[in-house]
Amino acid sequence: MRVVLMHYHLRRGGVTSVLLNQAKMLADAGNDILIISGEEADDTRLIFPYVVVKELQYSRYRSEDTGRREEVSALIAANIMKGMNDHWGQSADIVHVHNPLIQKNDVLISALKVLQKEGVRLLLQNHDLAEDFRPDVYISDEDYPEDCHYGVINRRCFSFMRRAGLDAGGLHLLANEVVSVKAVPNLERTRFLYPVRAIRRKNIGEALLLSLFIPKGTTVAVTLPPTTDKDEGIYKTWVNLAGELQLPVEFEAGLNNSLSELMGSSIAVITTSVKEGFGFSYLEPWAAGRSVIGRRIDYVCRDFEDAGIQFDSLYSSIDIPMVYLPAPALGQKMETTLESTYRSVGLKPPHYITNMMVNDIFSHDYFDFGRMDEELQTGLLRTLCSNSAVLQDIATVNPFLAKLSRWTPNDELISQNSVHVESSYGREHIFNSLKKSYDQVINHPVKHKISKSILLELFLDPLKMSLVGVGYE
Repeated sequence: MRVVLMHYHLRRGGVTSVLLNQAKMLADAGNDILIISGEEADDTRLIFPYVVVKELQYSRYRSEDTGRREEVSALIAANIMKGMNDHWGQSADIVHVHNPLIQKNDVLISALKVLQKEGVRLLLQNHDLAEDFRPDVYISDEDYPEDCHYGVINRRCFSFMRRAGLDAGGLHLLANEVVSVKAVPNLERTRFLYPVRAIRRKNIGEALLLSLFIPKGTTVAVTLPPTTDKDEGIYKTWVNLAGELQLPVEFEAGLNNSLSELMGSSIAVITTSVKEGFGFSYLEPWAAGRSVIGRRIDYVCRDFEDAGIQFDSLYSSIDIPMVYLPAPALGQKMETTLESTYRSVGLKPPHYITNMMVNDIFSHDYFDFGRMDEELQTGLLRTLCSNSAVLQDIATVNPFLAKLSRWTPNDELISQNSVHVESSYGREHIFNSLKKSYDQVINHPVKHKISKSILLELFLDPLKMSLVGVGYE
């Protein structure tokens, strides 16, 4: 089978790793793989033939006049066709595109529609959906491609895409392969490791909060800095605050240490993220012999629990008594962000939606730390560091925090979960799922379309909105 795997770039990161893992498993099974990207590869793991179509890269890196959209989209399609013909002398059996429904390239959707007219079979795999409070990458001026196969990576997205109009025969649940990382043995274990790039939705302020409750002599270790300007400013704020408050937090621990070394030096892996697509952070540690502790994301964890994985040290929220928060400012921030999100996707929030959110906030005695923005989180962290009575009160309200200094791993659970991770997310299982989806793409044409308005309605739940989880420019 001739397969094209396509993405905007091949820079190191989650989507690139998924794409390369797919390429390897497909090639090992005898398939002919071609990778098409908008940029030259900078990843030494890339051992497959690839073609650069520079117009595929992020729009902010392109020099073309945006008024030439039709020309650029036609050029992208033509160059993709040329790449396939130069490599094979014909088109691919499947063109598998990663993350096309977020507006990183403002002409990709149009180019995909041109490819459809050329008879190309498309599988559009979505790791993120802009409707999920990502107004910064929402495609507002064009419908998504119709009558092609789609892939998603969790059951919530599968359910929402079905309800938004996709036929079950043309929608595929494509879980990611978990490649085990072995922890280096016999290292001193002093870190609560947070192995992420410190972007906004990873909720770094909450990692600083956890550092107030870990055992003396240990640290919270965040592995990588962000790579975008918009996240860099927030990141520096956290680095400076941790220094000012003398918090036991390490930043950029992954720049000079391998992940195997970091796993070896870790007591456990923590997560404080408020939004994930697949949720590698809930799976990879078990395979390395480490527990996962921290914030639970229900729609992610439910998928894993259905596969037999158990979580014994997660919390759904960190409840902060409203008496410690500037309630009017909190309400205003939430209302302004909700209205801005709706406006950015071309909608006006109904009054009942805004009222429902505000009423929900003020009808409770507590508010989740993970739903606050950085300003509110910073203010609370300063209070906790200066007032031991408030610190004790927060611990009393949140049993996870109160027990964190005495937390110990459950070795039996680690062993059980590592088996479940391998059986459900190892290469064999993931390859069989991908192969089944490819068979569907080739043998079962579909006729369906996505209602973007329904998809927005399903994702934009004001009662679950987190200020650090909303995309922004």
